[in-house]
Amino acid sequence: MAGATPVLDSHTLRNYAGQAALPGGKADALDEKPFETARREAYEEIGLPTTDTKLPPGFRVEHLCELPLNLAKTELGVRPCVAFLCPCTPSSASSEEQGAGDVEEKMIPRLDPKEVAAVFTAPFAQFLQKEWSRNEPGPRNSAGKPHSWYRGTWTDWHESRWRMHNFYIPKPPSSPTTLRHNPSTYAQPTQTSQGQPEGDDPRPEPTSFEDLQHFRVFGMTARILVDASRVAYGEEPAFEHNSHFGDEDMIGRLLRVGRLSEVRRKGDELNREVLRRAVRETEKSKI
Repeated sequence: MAGATPVLDSHTLRNYAGQAALPGGKADALDEKPFETARREAYEEIGLPTTDTKLPPGFRVEHLCELPLNLAKTELGVRPCVAFLCPCTPSSASSEEQGAGDVEEKMIPRLDPKEVAAVFTAPFAQFLQKEWSRNEPGPRNSAGKPHSWYRGTWTDWHESRWRMHNFYIPKPPSSPTTLRHNPSTYAQPTQTSQGQPEGDDPRPEPTSFEDLQHFRVFGMTARILVDASRVAYGEEPAFEHNSHFGDEDMIGRLLRVGRLSEVRRKGDELNREVLRRAVRETEKSKI
């Protein structure tokens, strides 16, 4: 169940050839702490050094907090680790170091082509908004017309109502500092072949980065970003959402019925019947 997902500055995301996500992965050892996992995975995937001494002059990573576990259908528990990649300019810093505050200019990522297709940015506070509220241009569709920033729908998951969030990140202008990608990889388009953009949509055929007008962030990644924004700004989103953080109640139920073991069986995946059995068995134990 060990897993970690860092938010290592206020708005950095990555894009796989299949979906947008935050850097993260499994712990290498039982004694590896979630934040250590987060730093190591960020180094392996986007080249962020594992220690502050290896960062460019004037930067450090401040570990802020860890959020409740989120549950994936693949029976993995993901522990979001929130940190801030920030400039630190002590009075003793040189003039060159004091000018090192621009993260996007100074911290150009090095991508692992086997795992990461691209890195792009999104304004953190925007994940609390239902409409695009920035001064810069918002998301556009393939015809160049304005596209929704947010779309959402309710679905059944964990034997309860679960809000599926969809965010559409504007594609930045071509620039080495705003979008880093591996030219040989492909990104995920943002709607189904039936034209249905909401919810947990089936994935259509991939399209090249050049054809993308925006990046779609959805599923667990979107849920983590919404929860992290709620904590960071002390505000509730302008759209409907689950009030609780993470999925630790259901994770506890599944553990009590023998699921989420360290040894995975091929084909293991959480489905509605497994979740219902976990609820029934744990409710019986309370009687």
